[in-house]
Amino acid sequence: MLDLVIRNGLIVDGSGLPARRGDLSIHDGRIVAVGGRAGEAHRVIEADGKVVAPGFIDPHTHFDAQLCFDPYAFPAIEHGITTVVPGNCSLSLAPLRADHRDAFSRMFRLIEEMPEEAFNTGVDWQWGEGFGSWLEALTGQIALNVAPLVGHSVIRMFVMGEAAQQRVATDSEIHAMAALLRECLHAGAVGMSTSFVDVDENYRPVPSRWAAPAELDALAAVLGECDKILQIVHEFYDADLTIARIEQLADLSLRHGITTTLSPLFHSDANHRGVTRVMAAVAEARARGAAVWPQVQTRPIDISFTLDQRSLMLIRMPSWWKVAAIRDRSEKIAAINEKRQVLVDEMNALTGQAAAGLGAGDFVVREVANEHNAHLVGRTIDEIATERGVSYGDAVVDLVLEENLQTWFIRASVGHNNSEVVGGLLADPLVHVGASDGGAHVGSFSTFGDTGYLFSEFVRGTGSLSLEAAVKKITLDPATIWGLRGRGLLAPGYAADVVVFDADEIGRGPEIASDDFPGDGIRWIRRQQGVDTVVVNGVETWSAAGGYVAGARAGQIASRGADHE
Repeated sequence: MLDLVIRNGLIVDGSGLPARRGDLSIHDGRIVAVGGRAGEAHRVIEADGKVVAPGFIDPHTHFDAQLCFDPYAFPAIEHGITTVVPGNCSLSLAPLRADHRDAFSRMFRLIEEMPEEAFNTGVDWQWGEGFGSWLEALTGQIALNVAPLVGHSVIRMFVMGEAAQQRVATDSEIHAMAALLRECLHAGAVGMSTSFVDVDENYRPVPSRWAAPAELDALAAVLGECDKILQIVHEFYDADLTIARIEQLADLSLRHGITTTLSPLFHSDANHRGVTRVMAAVAEARARGAAVWPQVQTRPIDISFTLDQRSLMLIRMPSWWKVAAIRDRSEKIAAINEKRQVLVDEMNALTGQAAAGLGAGDFVVREVANEHNAHLVGRTIDEIATERGVSYGDAVVDLVLEENLQTWFIRASVGHNNSEVVGGLLADPLVHVGASDGGAHVGSFSTFGDTGYLFSEFVRGTGSLSLEAAVKKITLDPATIWGLRGRGLLAPGYAADVVVFDADEIGRGPEIASDDFPGDGIRWIRRQQGVDTVVVNGVETWSAAGGYVAGARAGQIASRGADHE
């Protein structure tokens, strides 16, 4: 008897081929038949014409810390995601020496915007220092699949200590890094991540940015030896620098026979030709035989922030950034009053850039602490400033002080703002969907919902992709690019990672909601609508009717090239 049958669904198998009606049969965590009428099973899920697709794969996340205390990687699973790739932006929880943990956690918390108390509450470091021991600690304890990257910055820290953020490496240090990377890859890492843009809490470049080209070449050689992938965060804000990185990735790909990917690739109306030029460089690299894959995020980023915490929203404003870093609330308020004019001028300058298509754009009041300001919720700062007869910067500072730093602002739709252009980009066979940043930016970025937005905006909305093509973009395509053999397709013998969803409802509402986090942290998230059921390796893990299934721990370490038979 079968373990599970998903009955009478519209099977969109991930291949891109036309959908067909039928049943999906599952036994021992594997798909045994696709289509037709299945036999008896211990459990039957009635799909009733809903789409039955492979579980979605998210190739750019930061669930590293969250997985230590949340086996479900909330809310990824309810968005249909069954496999995540953590360890991005050159940062992973291992390999890491015990005496480097404080420095690493400060760096991780800053870049991924996780409050200190939340990180310290959730991460206990019980696994020790090695990458393999971290994966062993996850094994049997996770509800979705994890395809982990190892971070270039932590490899540098492990070998060089404080010098990792002071100088280039010596030949002997590069040799030691290569050996350590090889060890991590053999332990189960799918590849290595590096960053060319990130900074630590003191504005210093992260360790990976200190690497000379010879160091990256040596590490890429190890990736080639082990058939693993290189993922980078490039200078996405500058088309010329991005093109230079694509050329560098192409050279590394050709020299070492590796797959490379860069994220994120944004379209901006401030630079209409930027994406066109970047994609021309990608096409040229592919024509040379290089494997270079840009990742495109489906939705604009919504950035929520409060002055009570430090947010990357403020990183381009040095005075705001320094004030936000002050921990004591009374000291922070005193600093705002003391530096008021500088803060106002910086905020006004950012607004001027926004008017030219270069800056952050208008802020909207999302939440207030004082009832007498409740009428401001949902209104823009520009409207409030005009009404009060003050400058934009003065309006922000006034509201922050009135609210005792408790005002929550949101800047919606940063990045992509032309659905027709982005739809064409997503439909390009040379890109894949990524860069959701799931698990990061607690209390700031709200990037969850990429999968639903793909269907609501670009299948039902612009019609840029068919239903079948959209499913392939987030299933078989990333599985193939990332070498996750045996996943991303509904076919006999493949892992039974399955999502059942309503094609007409997925991605509709609801609004962003707040969610409690360890240590009294708050983050803004999207709860998915339209997803009915999620199955991970044959185990029903979440449903719209029943929520998360208690004790569901069927997730696996999904190493590159392994099919877990």
